[in-house]
Amino acid sequence: MTNLFKKLGSLAIAFSSFASYCFADNPIIQTKYTADPAPLVYHDTVFLYTSHDEDGAFGFQMENWMLYTSTDMVNWTDRGIIAGVKEPYRTFAWADGHSAWAPQCIERKGKFYLYCPTIYQGKMAIGVAVSGSPYGPFIDVLGKPLIFRSNPGDYDPTVFIDEDGQAYLYWGGNGPCYYAKLNEDMVSLKGEIQVASIDFTGTPAEASYTEGPWLWKKNKYYYLAWASRCCPEGIGYAMSDSPVGPWKCKGTIMDPDVRSSGNHPGVIEYKGKTYVFGFNYNVLKRTMSKHYERRSICVEEIKYNADGTIQKHPWWSAKGVANVGTLNPFVKNEAETMSFSEGLKTEFATEWERNVPWDKGKKIADRLYVTSIHNGDYIKVQSVDFAEGAKTVEVSVASLYGGRIEFHIDKIDGPVVADINIVSSGEGDLWNTAKASVKDVKGIHDLYIVFKGEKDLFNFDWWQFSNK
Repeated sequence: MTNLFKKLGSLAIAFSSFASYCFADNPIIQTKYTADPAPLVYHDTVFLYTSHDEDGAFGFQMENWMLYTSTDMVNWTDRGIIAGVKEPYRTFAWADGHSAWAPQCIERKGKFYLYCPTIYQGKMAIGVAVSGSPYGPFIDVLGKPLIFRSNPGDYDPTVFIDEDGQAYLYWGGNGPCYYAKLNEDMVSLKGEIQVASIDFTGTPAEASYTEGPWLWKKNKYYYLAWASRCCPEGIGYAMSDSPVGPWKCKGTIMDPDVRSSGNHPGVIEYKGKTYVFGFNYNVLKRTMSKHYERRSICVEEIKYNADGTIQKHPWWSAKGVANVGTLNPFVKNEAETMSFSEGLKTEFATEWERNVPWDKGKKIADRLYVTSIHNGDYIKVQSVDFAEGAKTVEVSVASLYGGRIEFHIDKIDGPVVADINIVSSGEGDLWNTAKASVKDVKGIHDLYIVFKGEKDLFNFDWWQFSNK
């Protein structure tokens, strides 16, 4: 991708900690349109793999797969594109070069397997790409689809490894739900493809299976959730004593709602709680009333009844889930770590040695940063633990026109604890640091990073407080 282009008062005010029990903001990602959430818990971190609706999409226009991470369920860090269907991120050479649909990633013995539905010879197919890291890069190790039967319903894979080591792949849209066992290599099938047996007797029509299955286990029960009864879609689910069924539908985790034509569940256990991810269209609706396929991922906590059934949850709330951790401001924090934002985008670029032709120069760094910054835009970061206090704050920016960065606490127009003047460098891709003193702030606060100025202000790479 290409590059885009107060002095403080003398009175020190001490701000005390507010309650550390904060909530996420749904949708959890605002800088891009994201859908089809596939969360993976690995080494105390949630890795959220997503599909990506293009900014100009009218129907389904999806060209790559994205990754976001969190350790507190409220602040999410954009990790960029990890696979795709178009250059320079084309993962599957055999595919038609469009339609990066709902993925899922799983870890086995230190390798990560990303199952990706896309188009092959005009029909749906499921490929698998492998990496030694959850961050990628992911490589197509087969050079062909894992699933291809000229079946239009072969999409939306979910993968699950049982306690005995047997892995299962479920998938299917607009028809039955299919499944097959996987060999230990995770890139070949073990036995024949089967149709999942789901008993819908006595359950409402809005629980019926449409697409987007997700398989997991809790205590002694196996659960299969799916996007239900299109359209609109809710989230239905079934239970079984076996990972291959037969399944008994138990109703819906979330009923269909006219505010969102689609849905797609992803379920994890994390830090003692169960979370269900899906999507709505609320980021789109902040700017326009027409319906386009530009979706935004949400998350809610779900709870189980004594008999193992799941308590029905209302539609995606604006509040979201409670934090399960705090953020350390005394380490370098990427600007693309946020719980909510207004008006911003994230961008990736490679920085080359200056004043040298790009094909002869030395690569200095790859940067993922916040851009499209205008007056009044902001980043919200939740549950920032300033402990006994901060003295200074430093930022990395590339500025064409200059501007200011104000650091507010607790609310967007809350007390200003730091104010950094950003001087224009005359070039939008020349990175510099700027620093300012911090008014005495202690304890845990939400932090609002508010941008002020005219035109396209600057690009923003990272920020860090210091208590020295």
